[in-house]
Amino acid sequence: MTATTDPAASGAGRLGFSADQVIQEWGFDDDVDQDFRDQLSDDVGVELVDEDYGDVTDSAIVWWRSDDGDSTDLEDLLVDAASALDDGGLIWVLVPKMGTRGHVPAAEIGEAAQTAGLQPTTSLSAAPGWLGVRLAAPGRGK
Repeated sequence: MTATTDPAASGAGRLGFSADQVIQEWGFDDDVDQDFRDQLSDDVGVELVDEDYGDVTDSAIVWWRSDDGDSTDLEDLLVDAASALDDGGLIWVLVPKMGTRGHVPAAEIGEAAQTAGLQPTTSLSAAPGWLGVRLAAPGRGK
């Protein structure tokens, strides 16, 4: 029996990602959850693209820690991430879980998101040690 990955039933689907989406990754560092990244790439069937990717993307993940900067820095990063999104794209901000080094309070993420023109919609345990906050980008219209 050959195993096939159905993104809808996987971690990617749980985050709202689907097969063949281009997912841009921001804030990569040596502390990210590599298993989460590998599973996400496997689930959608496409490697994650980095911050320098020069085309439209379907979604984004942003790794953010308290020592990455203040809320203004997060706002700027979210504006950059959102500017590359196709209509209907979403962003997941991944922060260290409460009680661990680098944790960022949800209120700070929400404030930065709203200033960047995004709307926080949900949060969940995205990976061991990482909390995910989903941000929806407004449609650009046609």
